[in-house]
Amino acid sequence: MNATEHAITACACRHAPTGRDAAGRREQWKQWARWSGALLLALLAELLDFAFPGDGVFRILGMALALLSIALSGFSIYIQGVAALFAGRLNINVLMSVAVTGAFLIGEWPEAAMVMALFAIAETIEARAVDKARGALAALIALTPEEAEIRQKDGVWKRVATKTAAVGALARVRPGERIPLDGVVSKGKSAVDQSPISGESLPVDKSVGDALYAGRINQEGELELQVTALATESVLARIIRTVEMAQSARAPMQRFVDRFAAFYTPVVFALAVGVIALTPWTIGWSVPEAIYKALVLLVIACPCALVISTPVTIVSGLTAAARRGILIKGGVYLETARKIRAIALDKTGTLTQGKPRLTAFEVLDTRLDPAKLAWLAQGLAARSDHPVSQAIAAGLAADFPAEETAKVADFSARPGRGVQGDIGGLRYALTNHRWTEERQQCSPQLEARLKTREAAGQSVTLLSDATRVLAICAVADTLKPSSTTAIDELARLGVIPVILSGDNETAVRAVGRQAGIDEAYGNLLPEDKLTAIDALKTRFGVIGMAGDGINDAPALVRADIGFAMGAGTHIAMEAADIVVMNDDLARLPETIRLSRRVHAILWQNIALALGIKLAFLVAALLGHATLWMAVFADMGASLLVIGNALRALPRGFLKTPQ
Repeated sequence: MNATEHAITACACRHAPTGRDAAGRREQWKQWARWSGALLLALLAELLDFAFPGDGVFRILGMALALLSIALSGFSIYIQGVAALFAGRLNINVLMSVAVTGAFLIGEWPEAAMVMALFAIAETIEARAVDKARGALAALIALTPEEAEIRQKDGVWKRVATKTAAVGALARVRPGERIPLDGVVSKGKSAVDQSPISGESLPVDKSVGDALYAGRINQEGELELQVTALATESVLARIIRTVEMAQSARAPMQRFVDRFAAFYTPVVFALAVGVIALTPWTIGWSVPEAIYKALVLLVIACPCALVISTPVTIVSGLTAAARRGILIKGGVYLETARKIRAIALDKTGTLTQGKPRLTAFEVLDTRLDPAKLAWLAQGLAARSDHPVSQAIAAGLAADFPAEETAKVADFSARPGRGVQGDIGGLRYALTNHRWTEERQQCSPQLEARLKTREAAGQSVTLLSDATRVLAICAVADTLKPSSTTAIDELARLGVIPVILSGDNETAVRAVGRQAGIDEAYGNLLPEDKLTAIDALKTRFGVIGMAGDGINDAPALVRADIGFAMGAGTHIAMEAADIVVMNDDLARLPETIRLSRRVHAILWQNIALALGIKLAFLVAALLGHATLWMAVFADMGASLLVIGNALRALPRGFLKTPQ
């Protein structure tokens, strides 16, 4: 357990039940009744001491009431304080136990009882505030339905536990229900509210063949979907796991605060000892007076508010991002994103729709059979998951339907170049412009044709055999609706966008002009993108990279912050530091803004915690602070920083999902 966890445990050691069931509510009322009784007894002890200060009988009665009040409110605190002391941790429980015991021994027993009762109540309120931040993850988990309506082997629909549904099973989702599992629509048409996961404001129409993800809400028609992932491997499950891991990974600011608190607490403890040992001899305080002021100093000095401020702020920021479909894999990346000065963007699937369509299939030798060449190209393209290859496969299958797909043997992909394989014992390849030149299969006539298509913003892929180019596949893609807006927002944040693409230079520059990006580089292999990232780091400092393909993975790792678009490959998502689940490029500037907001809240919380502590420390040393004030200073500061940290959460997020 690290220092942050110790602080949270010390400051919120008795978490109240959630109140979701009758037993939880009863336990909650019992706890509040105990604290109220302790406070009432402390008030009675204080009243007796004030009304009958010299009466021995009432003094004994007041001490008994004070002891009973301390026992009701502080017994568990004493146990935890002793355990912490033996473990070598000077937390709030140790300081409170020492302070209350010392106050009682020097005759301030009414105040000792009142302080312990107030501390118990304040601690419970603080625990509630901490639970509110922790409940953010529970709100994510609550988005997953526990049951799914699954079609059985006999054709009957039956509700079963979501976790038991197998891949390939058919699930039915009625209007108004949450989608229980990831899958593909096999029957039906409806609008789906994706805002619980991706933050999209408008419902998205879904029909046969479209992907569905667990946690979204089916709004209109009944849908049937074929399950594509187990409940434990759904997109939502991966979000929850990643947020849990990110919460446990300490951000740089957390590590700094932990180191500071580890130094700060013993220093203050030594200062309190110095007050007891030196002030009676230097400034004439009595020994009981010196002890009392030292005890006040100890309670005020507890670094609880300081240490708890950073993890609650980071957790709130991570959860706010997840609620918007931005999956951040650790607090370190949330903190670093604010420093990004330039961001490299892949073209296909990142800036553009990633769903290009085949616009032309040009056979270069009229003596060859176009249908045969289309059959060869479609067979190769169908084996690749690259968006351009998929567009070629779909377009050729529609324009040149065949009874069966070509069988490809010894298939291999060359990242940044193309694919190749054997069909009917002969070697064929689908190559980009660069690979065609490397294969020495370009001619002046072919170069002229390619230049014309590339100038029109088309990407060209060439079907070749071992000796020559046989046909040209021209593919066009369009910008995502959010790309231009995202680029404008990045510019307002002072972030320079740059395109790094494996596509041809002319097509890349055409897309750059459409998006409003001045720097656009094409014909880049994966290793070229690495070189470009290093060059951008030299120019700008902290660099981001956004991509979605296998060939983007090395650059995503090399960049300071790698953003993977959620519809991309698993390799890209694994390599990235941040995953944009809904493929909306506008989430990039949103992440940077959130990072800057969280950073500001972190420093506000540190200033609040230290400022309040410093003010009351000075007041304690000057003799103007009491134990009551010390408790309010410590707990008040903790509640302030927690409340401030929760501002990072989106408004209304902690409401129970419908």
